[in-house]
Amino acid sequence: MRRRQVPAVAVLVGLGALAGLAGCGNRPNNLETYYDDPAPGTSAPVAPPVSRAVAPPVVSSSAAPDPRRAEAALLSDPDVAEEGVAPGSGRVSGCLSGLAAGERTSVSWVYPSGSALTHEVTAYADRSGEDVVAGTQCAGAEVSLPPQPGIAVQRAWCEGSTCAVLVAKGNLVSALSVAASTPARAQDAAKRLLPKVVAKLTAQP
Repeated sequence: MRRRQVPAVAVLVGLGALAGLAGCGNRPNNLETYYDDPAPGTSAPVAPPVSRAVAPPVVSSSAAPDPRRAEAALLSDPDVAEEGVAPGSGRVSGCLSGLAAGERTSVSWVYPSGSALTHEVTAYADRSGEDVVAGTQCAGAEVSLPPQPGIAVQRAWCEGSTCAVLVAKGNLVSALSVAASTPARAQDAAKRLLPKVVAKLTAQP
């Protein structure tokens, strides 16, 4: 009697299949494990654009000073006629050029000897004349002149043969400079003219 021989290849395939089933026997058939969708990626939130407000330009609230008040407070030719001067320019005290900037008007005369007389009036929009005079420091020695009524402050300096006088009322500063041949003559001229300077200043509203 002849026996049938099973091909070796078929036996090996069968054994391989059994081994595969045995390897999966300890794992549950969880389809979710195999087919879970990947978690969607997360992105950082985008901040909305920040709008910056533009500050409006700063506009000064100070009104410009009226130059007519300064002009009206200036000495005139009749005011200085007794000095024997004529219109012209000459040496001026550095105290006048060192004043705080403002709306300034000036006039000047010269003596026959060559000495000079200068008068300036400055109007301020953002400060008082008293503050300007109080904060001014001029070269030379501070001197005392007869006090005048109706003004807020009065100061005077002499450097060599040049003297300067500052007086203030409201927002106006009146400055007188006398450059003479000697210190005594400069002070004498300043004393003579000071009442007229103050009278013109106090007449302004």
